[in-house]
Amino acid sequence: MPRTKPRLLADSTERATLTYLEAFLGLLLTVGATDLVDLTALQSAAVAAIPAGLTVVKGAVGTLIGRSTTASWLPATSDPIHP
Repeated sequence: MPRTKPRLLADSTERATLTYLEAFLGLLLTVGATDLVDLTALQSAAVAAIPAGLTVVKGAVGTLIGRSTTASWLPATSDPIHP
């Protein structure tokens, strides 16, 4: 495996995990605080997987648009991390 693949995998994993946690916690808070959404914790966990999955797809597309070593959509020439 090339050296860049672990970095890309770590980047994509972090983005997907944090997106999942944010969506899940947001749904739990919404369910607990309002009557707008009526979901159980298990249903909230399942719904939260949708944006997390989309984050993985976005990261895969990002390797084609930006640098192949990150999931960012910034063009390689505009990426502030890699001059």
